[in-house]
Amino acid sequence: MKILVFGGAGFVGLNLAAALLARGHAVVLFDRTGLPRAAQQVFARYGDALTFVQGDVTDQPAVELMIASGYDAIVLGAAITAGPAREAADPESILRVNLLAQVPILEAAHHTRVPRIINLSSAAAYGAAGSRYALLDEETPCYPVSLYAITKYASEKIAARLAALWPLEIVSVRLSGVFGPWERATGVRDTLSAQAQIVAALRQQRQAILSRPGTKDWIYAPDVADAVTVLIEASKPQHRLYNISTGREWSALQWGQALAALHPGFVCRLAEPGEAATVDLHSDTDRAPLSVVRLEQEFGWRARFGCADSAVDLNNWWMRHGEGI
Repeated sequence: MKILVFGGAGFVGLNLAAALLARGHAVVLFDRTGLPRAAQQVFARYGDALTFVQGDVTDQPAVELMIASGYDAIVLGAAITAGPAREAADPESILRVNLLAQVPILEAAHHTRVPRIINLSSAAAYGAAGSRYALLDEETPCYPVSLYAITKYASEKIAARLAALWPLEIVSVRLSGVFGPWERATGVRDTLSAQAQIVAALRQQRQAILSRPGTKDWIYAPDVADAVTVLIEASKPQHRLYNISTGREWSALQWGQALAALHPGFVCRLAEPGEAATVDLHSDTDRAPLSVVRLEQEFGWRARFGCADSAVDLNNWWMRHGEGI
């Protein structure tokens, strides 16, 4: 298959590229950010199976030209994950990238008869529901609050409506808290994952201090890539929306302590009373976990990585590639 990934130089996009290339697919990555040096080296062994095109997802002529060459699947992964300060200062850019850019892509995909589109949404779409329900499944009512959450939820609804009007197959996926290889500051995510911040503290030889444990159904990026690959390759998905998560909860503190066990002298701990945290957990409360019953029952898919083994794997990855990103 030939697959186009918008936002392909982001860390989820690069993990997806690795999974698809390993399974023999041809991949085209489209992103305004260039490929990291380490990614160029790692992917070099795939030769012409990987193509990188630098461009802006809001550039409609460039997007239409890309899609015109024909693809078996398209992944919509370009997004600005904005905090309150950016929301207040530049709401237009958030809306253009996260939502308005979607329509020309879908129109071009419709005209060129792309068989399947995967829309990367987020657990953020559940919004306030995360504190109202004990478990979030695909039928749980959503109450998005932030512009990021609102645009992700709206992208799902727009995709579903256009898929009903056109002969176009669009599957949206809500990703839980993702972390893992290739995660870095590129200017489109205002706050990196708690795990990335903990790794940064280790590399800067300072303590990682958390305001609370930060319990969530965290998911390792290679597992996200594996699940998305399953949906790309599936003959006929039964649903148009799937949660992607481990389905298991553990804390960022546990993860940081698992990483600390690999590095004597490094400390990951809770803040003392009155002490400022150095790791931003993105919110003041923890949300409920996502149900993964739909994905598991239909495809038999389950995440491979948990807390300790993802800490070991990401540590090993950083030892090999971290300096090159």
